[in-house]
Amino acid sequence: MTMEHRGSDAPGDDRAASRRRPAARSARTRRRFLVAAGLAGAGVLAGCTGNGDDGTTTDRDGTDGTGGSDFDIGDFRGSGPLVEGRGDPGGTPIADLPPLEGELNFYLGGGEGGLYLQLIRAFADYYPDFSFNHSLESSSSLANKIVEESRAGTSPADVFVAVDAGALETVAAAGATESLPSSVTDPVPPAFRTDNWVGIAGRARAIPYNTDRLSADEVPDTVQDFPGDATFANALGWAPTYAAFHSFVTAMRKLRGDAATRQWLEEILELGVTEFPDEFRVSNAVADGELLAGFANHYYALRVRNARPEAPIDVAFTSGDAGALVNVSGAAIVKGSDDRQLAQTFVRHLLSSEAQEFFATRTFAYPTVADVEPPGGLPTIDELDPPDVSLTELSDVQGTIDLLRETGVL
Repeated sequence: MTMEHRGSDAPGDDRAASRRRPAARSARTRRRFLVAAGLAGAGVLAGCTGNGDDGTTTDRDGTDGTGGSDFDIGDFRGSGPLVEGRGDPGGTPIADLPPLEGELNFYLGGGEGGLYLQLIRAFADYYPDFSFNHSLESSSSLANKIVEESRAGTSPADVFVAVDAGALETVAAAGATESLPSSVTDPVPPAFRTDNWVGIAGRARAIPYNTDRLSADEVPDTVQDFPGDATFANALGWAPTYAAFHSFVTAMRKLRGDAATRQWLEEILELGVTEFPDEFRVSNAVADGELLAGFANHYYALRVRNARPEAPIDVAFTSGDAGALVNVSGAAIVKGSDDRQLAQTFVRHLLSSEAQEFFATRTFAYPTVADVEPPGGLPTIDELDPPDVSLTELSDVQGTIDLLRETGVL
């Protein structure tokens, strides 16, 4: 099978808006997570960009000189001070799982595709009888492709790995996924799985802020507090073409309704916000002092600090609102897979001790298996205060895109 390998979503244009009148900010106490982590030095993300983002299609035979060697946790764990002192992860080690034998076709979603590809290649290097093909595009594009292929009869993909639950649910809602057995999904909390897909890495929305210009207590406790705060006039950043931002706005629509969400978007535009093509660049701009703060997934600030240990950036987590959404990357088995059993075994490998340690220490994502700890300094998922919204509701992306266009955000 031949499958195309493409990049992720296209960048947007820079834009800024005007000011609006200030309003009072609620007070509370916060600690600085990245300082608590002792994040300094280099190498935390060693190898995280990896191969596979070079625009080529990959066909592997699993015999790249290392096939059959034992897995070592050091092959999966990142390096640097953020992961120093970590013990062995809990959960189920790969050695306790059935072997991967056969060929799988993967649809890999968007921005983290290179990381997923690293992990798949590690499995192919270990298992001499396992090989794979892959296609790399944005999660939303692949979700739509699977739905169209399913309606036409069948999809060439066996496994869909997406960067957000909304894309997974789009495919599941169309009846284009196979159900997953409890033996595969049980290690993951119910909030991060369904019968048709399972979360493999968590991503919390957060507020990256410049620590030279703000204290943690000066960051609003909810995203609804930003529009009325003149402190942030012309000093915020976001990436509205980014899938993570779409999920954030979709969550706001589900929590507060379209009218209130429209008002918030319009008021942020009035306050003054700069658009970036992705949230890593938002976080870099915060660290550079170009912005006071931004809206981004939690791990981008950690990646900035990894590359620039002295960068004045930290993250704050809001409370109970869309800005506190905990989304997941996840995997689903595409209906009609030629080897459903192998696909199930592969998904189980994504939840192994080694794979979860990979996600935690190379991507700074939250492990979805409770026995694997998050990177040092971050609160656990249980300590966060996410909104009361089901991840299955995040599939309503088209309504969000329409709203973003109507308000001029897109």
